[in-house]
Amino acid sequence: MQNSKKTDSIRSSGQLPRALDNIDRKILGELTKDADTSYADLSMRVGLSAPAVHERVKRLKSSGRIKGTAALLDGPSVGKPLLAFVHLDTEGWGKTKELMELSKLPELEEIHSVTGDSCMLLKVRLENSEALEGFLAKLYELPGVRSTKSYVALTTYLERPVQAEITPDLAMKQFSDSSY
Repeated sequence: MQNSKKTDSIRSSGQLPRALDNIDRKILGELTKDADTSYADLSMRVGLSAPAVHERVKRLKSSGRIKGTAALLDGPSVGKPLLAFVHLDTEGWGKTKELMELSKLPELEEIHSVTGDSCMLLKVRLENSEALEGFLAKLYELPGVRSTKSYVALTTYLERPVQAEITPDLAMKQFSDSSY
């Protein structure tokens, strides 16, 4: 009998993919800016031949580093000007089958398990405050939901997908002085 358990984080080949190099990061950065960029244009931007870029993109896709290609939509222009972040506090573990069923709603963009004074963080984009109220009502219908805190975004200054670049020295370094 085949195991039907979801294995998103398990690699099928048993081998870890090779580490990203600077060229991979440049390719990913360029594709993040415009996923429709041709291999010829990418090759000029990163300094490789078009076939070499094509092979790297294939490898980045097969390793799961590129999950897919999607159009980035503008919320207000598609009738969803209200962006809110909902902190959800539940009894026990926050992720339930019922909560995950809400992912079928197109207004629910992200679900995160978080640390702090709530269990889950939800990102929702809706048409108005009445729709937010309806979404919150759906949350309170779920078993185990204790409370919510909603934060409505007034202005968005930066919103972007995952970036491939890494800022050097951003991670905290261990103290070398043992007197701390």
